[in-house]
Amino acid sequence: MKKKILWYLAFFVVLTVGFWYFLYRDKDFSQSILPVINPNVQDFAFTNQNGKPFTEKDVEDKVYVAEYFFTTCKGICPKMNANMRRVFDAFKDEPGFLILSHTCMPETDSVPLLKGYEARMINGKLVMTADGSYKIDYDTNNHIPPVNPNWNFVTGDKTALYKMARQSYLIDNNKSDTANKIADQFIHTQFFALVDKQRRLRGIYDGLKEEEVQKLIDDIKELLKEKVTSKHFMNGFSNNPG
Repeated sequence: MKKKILWYLAFFVVLTVGFWYFLYRDKDFSQSILPVINPNVQDFAFTNQNGKPFTEKDVEDKVYVAEYFFTTCKGICPKMNANMRRVFDAFKDEPGFLILSHTCMPETDSVPLLKGYEARMINGKLVMTADGSYKIDYDTNNHIPPVNPNWNFVTGDKTALYKMARQSYLIDNNKSDTANKIADQFIHTQFFALVDKQRRLRGIYDGLKEEEVQKLIDDIKELLKEKVTSKHFMNGFSNNPG
Protein backbone atom coordinates (compact mmCIF):
# COMPACT_ATOMS: atom_id res chain seq x y z
CA MET A 1 0.00 0.00 0.00
CA LYS A 2 2.82 2.37 0.93
CA LYS A 3 4.62 1.70 -2.37
CA LYS A 4 1.40 2.35 -4.26
CA ILE A 5 0.96 5.74 -2.55
CA LEU A 6 4.57 6.66 -3.32
CA TRP A 7 4.05 5.67 -6.94
CA TYR A 8 0.96 7.89 -7.20
CA LEU A 9 2.84 10.78 -5.56
CA ALA A 10 5.73 10.39 -8.01
CA PHE A 11 3.31 10.27 -10.93
CA PHE A 12 1.55 13.42 -9.66
CA VAL A 13 4.89 15.27 -9.32
CA VAL A 14 5.93 14.30 -12.86
CA LEU A 15 2.52 15.36 -14.20
CA THR A 16 2.71 18.72 -12.40
CA VAL A 17 6.27 19.41 -13.55
CA GLY A 18 5.28 18.51 -17.11
CA PHE A 19 2.28 20.85 -17.00
CA TRP A 20 4.33 23.83 -15.79
CA TYR A 21 7.07 23.06 -18.30
CA PHE A 22 4.68 23.19 -21.25
CA LEU A 23 2.97 26.25 -19.82
CA TYR A 24 6.15 28.28 -19.40
CA ARG A 25 8.60 26.78 -21.88
CA ASP A 26 8.03 29.70 -24.29
CA LYS A 27 7.99 32.32 -21.56
CA ASP A 28 10.81 34.83 -21.59
CA PHE A 29 11.35 35.91 -18.01
CA SER A 30 13.48 38.85 -19.13
CA GLN A 31 10.59 40.51 -20.97
CA SER A 32 10.12 44.25 -20.76
CA ILE A 33 7.54 45.70 -18.40
CA LEU A 34 6.25 47.94 -21.20
CA PRO A 35 2.47 47.56 -21.48
CA VAL A 36 0.77 46.24 -24.60
CA ILE A 37 -1.16 49.22 -25.97
CA ASN A 38 -2.51 47.42 -29.05
CA PRO A 39 -2.09 43.63 -29.21
CA ASN A 40 -2.70 43.36 -32.95
CA VAL A 41 -0.96 45.62 -35.46
CA GLN A 42 -2.67 44.92 -38.79
CA ASP A 43 -1.19 43.36 -41.92
CA PHE A 44 -0.05 45.86 -44.55
CA ALA A 45 1.35 46.09 -48.07
CA PHE A 46 3.31 49.16 -49.17
CA THR A 47 6.23 50.02 -51.48
CA ASN A 48 9.59 51.21 -50.15
CA GLN A 49 12.13 53.71 -51.50
CA ASN A 50 13.74 51.01 -53.62
CA GLY A 51 10.48 50.29 -55.41
CA LYS A 52 10.16 46.93 -53.63
CA PRO A 53 7.08 45.60 -51.84
CA PHE A 54 7.22 45.99 -48.07
CA THR A 55 4.72 43.99 -46.00
CA GLU A 56 4.18 42.69 -42.49
CA LYS A 57 6.40 39.73 -43.43
CA ASP A 58 9.38 42.11 -43.56
CA VAL A 59 8.92 43.02 -39.88
CA GLU A 60 8.37 39.46 -38.69
CA ASP A 61 10.23 38.82 -35.41
CA LYS A 62 11.67 42.35 -35.48
CA VAL A 63 11.31 45.37 -33.23
CA TYR A 64 10.45 48.46 -35.25
CA VAL A 65 9.53 52.12 -34.98
CA ALA A 66 6.82 53.61 -37.20
CA GLU A 67 6.26 57.27 -38.05
CA TYR A 68 4.52 59.52 -40.59
CA PHE A 69 6.10 62.37 -42.58
CA PHE A 70 6.22 63.91 -46.05
CA THR A 71 9.28 64.80 -48.08
CA THR A 72 8.53 68.50 -48.62
CA CYS A 73 7.65 69.20 -44.98
CA LYS A 74 9.45 72.27 -43.58
CA GLY A 75 7.85 72.22 -40.13
CA ILE A 76 8.08 69.29 -37.69
CA CYS A 77 9.37 66.60 -40.08
CA PRO A 78 13.03 67.74 -40.28
CA LYS A 79 13.23 67.89 -36.46
CA MET A 80 11.45 64.57 -36.04
CA ASN A 81 13.60 62.79 -38.56
CA ALA A 82 16.82 64.25 -37.19
CA ASN A 83 15.82 62.49 -33.98
CA MET A 84 14.87 59.39 -35.95
CA ARG A 85 18.35 59.50 -37.49
CA ARG A 86 19.71 59.26 -33.94
CA VAL A 87 17.60 56.14 -33.44
CA PHE A 88 18.90 54.78 -36.75
CA ASP A 89 22.52 55.45 -35.73
CA ALA A 90 21.99 53.69 -32.41
CA PHE A 91 20.65 50.48 -34.00
CA LYS A 92 21.92 50.40 -37.60
CA ASP A 93 24.00 47.31 -36.84
CA GLU A 94 21.12 45.51 -35.13
CA PRO A 95 19.55 42.95 -37.53
CA GLY A 96 16.49 42.60 -35.29
CA PHE A 97 15.48 46.24 -35.65
CA LEU A 98 14.15 48.53 -38.36
CA ILE A 99 12.43 51.88 -38.92
CA LEU A 100 9.28 52.27 -41.00
CA SER A 101 8.62 55.84 -42.16
CA HIS A 102 5.27 56.22 -43.93
CA THR A 103 4.51 59.14 -46.18
CA CYS A 104 1.29 60.93 -45.29
CA MET A 105 1.19 62.40 -48.83
CA PRO A 106 1.40 59.40 -51.19
CA GLU A 107 -0.18 61.46 -53.94
CA THR A 108 3.08 63.44 -54.22
CA ASP A 109 5.76 61.34 -52.51
CA SER A 110 6.81 59.03 -55.33
CA VAL A 111 9.40 56.28 -55.00
CA PRO A 112 12.18 58.49 -56.51
CA LEU A 113 11.35 61.27 -54.03
CA LEU A 114 11.51 58.80 -51.14
CA LYS A 115 14.86 57.56 -52.44
CA GLY A 116 16.21 61.11 -52.47
CA TYR A 117 14.86 61.69 -48.97
CA GLU A 118 16.60 58.53 -47.78
CA ALA A 119 19.91 59.92 -49.04
CA ARG A 120 19.38 63.17 -47.13
CA MET A 121 18.48 61.39 -43.92
CA ILE A 122 21.35 58.89 -43.95
CA ASN A 123 24.17 60.67 -45.77
CA GLY A 124 23.49 64.04 -44.16
CA LYS A 125 25.51 65.27 -41.20
CA LEU A 126 23.70 65.14 -37.88
CA VAL A 127 24.30 68.42 -36.05
CA MET A 128 23.29 69.59 -32.58
CA THR A 129 21.98 73.16 -32.61
CA ALA A 130 22.46 75.84 -29.98
CA ASP A 131 19.17 74.99 -28.26
CA GLY A 132 20.13 71.32 -27.89
CA SER A 133 17.90 70.03 -30.68
CA TYR A 134 19.23 68.29 -33.79
CA LYS A 135 19.17 68.92 -37.52
CA ILE A 136 20.57 67.22 -40.62
CA ASP A 137 22.85 69.14 -42.97
CA TYR A 138 22.96 67.58 -46.41
CA ASP A 139 25.31 68.31 -49.27
CA THR A 140 23.25 68.02 -52.46
CA ASN A 141 26.45 67.28 -54.37
CA ASN A 142 26.90 64.07 -52.40
CA HIS A 143 25.81 61.31 -54.75
CA ILE A 144 27.19 58.39 -52.74
CA PRO A 145 24.48 55.72 -52.34
CA PRO A 146 23.39 55.58 -48.70
CA VAL A 147 24.34 52.56 -46.62
CA ASN A 148 20.98 51.71 -45.18
CA PRO A 149 20.36 48.31 -43.60
CA ASN A 150 17.09 49.02 -41.84
CA TRP A 151 15.35 52.35 -42.52
CA ASN A 152 12.44 51.98 -44.93
CA PHE A 153 10.50 54.90 -46.40
CA VAL A 154 7.17 53.65 -47.74
CA THR A 155 4.29 54.83 -49.87
CA GLY A 156 1.08 53.18 -50.99
CA ASP A 157 -2.66 53.47 -50.91
CA LYS A 158 -3.63 56.51 -48.82
CA THR A 159 -6.57 54.78 -47.17
CA ALA A 160 -4.33 51.90 -46.07
CA LEU A 161 -1.59 54.26 -44.84
CA TYR A 162 -4.02 56.31 -42.77
CA LYS A 163 -5.78 53.22 -41.43
CA MET A 164 -2.45 51.95 -40.07
CA ALA A 165 -1.75 55.28 -38.35
CA ARG A 166 -5.20 55.46 -36.76
CA GLN A 167 -6.06 51.85 -35.98
CA SER A 168 -2.71 50.09 -35.54
CA TYR A 169 -0.16 52.65 -34.40
CA LEU A 170 -2.64 55.02 -32.72
CA ILE A 171 -0.54 58.05 -33.68
CA ASP A 172 -3.09 60.24 -35.41
CA ASN A 173 -2.87 63.88 -34.30
CA ASN A 174 -6.25 63.53 -32.51
CA LYS A 175 -7.62 66.50 -34.41
CA SER A 176 -11.04 65.99 -35.90
CA ASP A 177 -10.84 65.54 -39.65
CA THR A 178 -14.10 66.67 -41.22
CA ALA A 179 -13.09 65.75 -44.76
CA ASN A 180 -15.21 62.86 -45.96
CA LYS A 181 -12.99 61.98 -48.90
CA ILE A 182 -9.69 60.29 -48.12
CA ALA A 183 -8.02 62.47 -50.77
CA ASP A 184 -8.82 65.54 -48.65
CA GLN A 185 -7.67 64.09 -45.33
CA PHE A 186 -4.27 64.85 -43.81
CA ILE A 187 -2.38 63.31 -40.91
CA HIS A 188 0.50 65.39 -39.59
CA THR A 189 1.84 63.99 -36.34
CA GLN A 190 5.14 64.07 -34.47
CA PHE A 191 4.55 60.77 -32.68
CA PHE A 192 6.63 57.60 -33.07
CA ALA A 193 5.13 54.14 -32.47
CA LEU A 194 7.19 51.27 -31.06
CA VAL A 195 6.19 47.74 -32.11
CA ASP A 196 7.59 44.50 -30.68
CA LYS A 197 8.56 41.19 -32.29
CA GLN A 198 5.00 39.92 -32.02
CA ARG A 199 3.59 42.98 -33.83
CA ARG A 200 2.14 44.51 -30.67
CA LEU A 201 2.21 48.25 -30.05
CA ARG A 202 4.29 48.83 -26.92
CA GLY A 203 4.93 52.59 -26.84
CA ILE A 204 4.08 56.00 -28.30
CA TYR A 205 6.65 58.81 -28.11
CA ASP A 206 6.78 62.49 -28.99
CA GLY A 207 9.50 62.68 -31.64
CA LEU A 208 10.18 66.35 -30.84
CA LYS A 209 10.97 65.89 -27.13
CA GLU A 210 14.48 64.92 -26.07
CA GLU A 211 13.43 62.93 -23.00
CA GLU A 212 10.97 60.88 -25.05
CA VAL A 213 13.52 60.16 -27.77
CA GLN A 214 15.91 58.93 -25.08
CA LYS A 215 13.16 56.77 -23.59
CA LEU A 216 12.40 55.35 -27.01
CA ILE A 217 16.04 54.31 -27.44
CA ASP A 218 16.05 52.70 -23.98
CA ASP A 219 12.77 50.89 -24.65
CA ILE A 220 14.03 49.54 -27.98
CA LYS A 221 16.95 47.98 -26.13
CA GLU A 222 14.53 46.32 -23.73
CA LEU A 223 12.30 44.92 -26.47
CA LEU A 224 15.30 43.56 -28.38
CA LYS A 225 16.06 41.40 -25.33
CA GLU A 226 12.64 39.76 -25.42
CA LYS A 227 12.77 36.21 -26.72
CA VAL A 228 9.60 34.33 -27.53
CA THR A 229 10.30 31.16 -29.51
CA SER A 230 6.64 30.29 -29.93
CA LYS A 231 3.52 32.38 -29.57
CA HIS A 232 0.60 30.02 -30.01
CA PHE A 233 0.48 28.57 -26.50
CA MET A 234 1.07 31.59 -24.31
CA ASN A 235 -1.07 33.88 -26.45
CA GLY A 236 -3.98 31.61 -25.70
CA PHE A 237 -3.75 32.84 -22.12
CA SER A 238 -2.89 36.51 -22.43
CA ASN A 239 -1.67 39.30 -24.70
CA ASN A 240 0.26 40.88 -21.86
CA PRO A 241 4.05 40.57 -21.77
CA GLY A 242 4.37 39.87 -18.05
